[in-house]
Amino acid sequence: MKITLEMIKDLRNKTGAGITVVKQALEKYDGDPEKALIFLREKGLAKALKRAEKRAANGLIVSYIHGNGSLGVLLELNSETDFAAKSEKFQELAHEIALQIAANNPEYIAIENIPAEVMEREKDLAIKDIDPKKPQQVREKIIEGKLQKYYLDFVLLEQPYFKDESKKIKDLINDYVAVLGEKIEIGRFCRFKLAGSAVSCNL
Repeated sequence: MKITLEMIKDLRNKTGAGITVVKQALEKYDGDPEKALIFLREKGLAKALKRAEKRAANGLIVSYIHGNGSLGVLLELNSETDFAAKSEKFQELAHEIALQIAANNPEYIAIENIPAEVMEREKDLAIKDIDPKKPQQVREKIIEGKLQKYYLDFVLLEQPYFKDESKKIKDLINDYVAVLGEKIEIGRFCRFKLAGSAVSCNL
């Protein structure tokens, strides 16, 4: 299949990968955009895993204020080097994550940040809705399913990206790791809203 400029542009918009890398992925899978997309995401994940032991000691703090001034977000996004933090792509990612926080109001960055008492509470709530006559294996699957739903609602890295629900925020970050070649991690965030709402922070 002939690889068109439109195909390259579309896949590049979805992954953030460079034009040459996108073109090579499409050629590798004879123009199949779905297979090329999976390949690029796996490549990003592999690079992210390789960088996992590195220290993300640099970065930047970004702010996002909703149009009418009733909602605001402060986000700390970390990188390995100051050079990466100053790049346009890194700042683009920080902005997208700040928008995600504004739109979806997560409470935690990652699953491991959820306090033990909150996890127990959610498990107890899940168990209450399950027929006790169901086999234990079935009950465990139902509980896990309900916990996954909780993660989607309240854990930032597990939330579907608001611009492309086929990927989670952790996948979005891995896409940028593949482009920038550095470890990237979310440090802290706060979400502020007017009208007496509580401030939601993960510090």
